[in-house]
Amino acid sequence: MTTVEYEDNESKFLRKAKENPFVPAGMAGFFAIVAYRLYKLKTRGDTKMSVHLIHMRVAAQGFVVGAMTLGVVYSMYKDYILKPAEAQKALEQKALEKK
Repeated sequence: MTTVEYEDNESKFLRKAKENPFVPAGMAGFFAIVAYRLYKLKTRGDTKMSVHLIHMRVAAQGFVVGAMTLGVVYSMYKDYILKPAEAQKALEQKALEKK
């Protein structure tokens, strides 16, 4: 992989992160939960390993689904609330200029 290709991939990731900021937040939360639960693995007591891993998976997946849901709600807000309001303001401004 050349330096130019690496920079293109990095800038693509940063551009996508700016478009939808909940994706990196979901990824960070996923890795934080997994790291914390793996750290707590030593002090799990008499809980079975499989139960501990299932709880870890459910918590991590729940965080990712929550981040995805917030991302969808945010993008819908931008598309259906903010953009029409901006378009309405532009139409009103045009009407005032014609008078």
